[in-house]
Amino acid sequence: MGIVTTIAPIALALLMLGLGASLTVADFLRVLKNPKDFFIGFVCQLFVLPLVAYLLIILLKVPIELALGVMLIAAAPGGVTSNVLTKFADGDVALSISLTAIMSLISIVWVPFVVLQSIELFNINYVSKEISMVGISLKMFLVVTIPVMLGMIIRHFANNFIINNIKTIQRLSVGVFIIVFAAIYIEEWNKIIKFLTTAGIITFILNITMMIIGFYVAKFFASGIAQQRCISLECGLQNGTLAVFVGTQLFDDITYMIPTAAYALIMMTTSVIFVLILRKQS
Repeated sequence: MGIVTTIAPIALALLMLGLGASLTVADFLRVLKNPKDFFIGFVCQLFVLPLVAYLLIILLKVPIELALGVMLIAAAPGGVTSNVLTKFADGDVALSISLTAIMSLISIVWVPFVVLQSIELFNINYVSKEISMVGISLKMFLVVTIPVMLGMIIRHFANNFIINNIKTIQRLSVGVFIIVFAAIYIEEWNKIIKFLTTAGIITFILNITMMIIGFYVAKFFASGIAQQRCISLECGLQNGTLAVFVGTQLFDDITYMIPTAAYALIMMTTSVIFVLILRKQS
């Protein structure tokens, strides 16, 4: 797991730097102007997603080591890819960016909290590393919050350059995401293949379930179709790189991260299909 452990923090910091470069203060203030749509997406991602993940783990009797990995990806915020695909789906890109930004900042506390609670819920007593919520939150602050802030500062002083190159930045972010998961599959293929079917089933069901929940909750409560599409994608697309980073900080065994690797492949496939269906309907 050496390569993954080395590149995960660098990749996550670059992703967050790219996210920060796409943000302005207005993206945060927008939440105050249109709180209803944000609140719907926020609740679905922050609370409904981990709850659904936990219920599926119980119903499908997922092995404990995989269960912890499922909860890890369920606790992760949306990623930059959700912003890109929301644009292709003619969704509310501004809402998508706001959700991604704020959920990413909250994640430095929320992700460690969910993981620690999951360890207690599943009565796991063989985690190899001593886990400190303060410690992991501090590490996440260094590779999540600080790069976002730096990206915003760069955007402030080089606004025209960033705007002119925003597509390139987004493509680089997606490229970094692919590199991380390619490294996982290449380096740990023998371990991954052993659990891939089980991890694939639970993560596929979780991904589809959350996209459907997000779609219909937004249909009844959100402002319009663009917001509905955005919230559905935000519920289905998680920041796998962040989940991998947290996993490498907490665990020595790659098994815990197999659900994250499976989810990364599945979410990209299902979300692209979802976007293509929406574009045909437009």
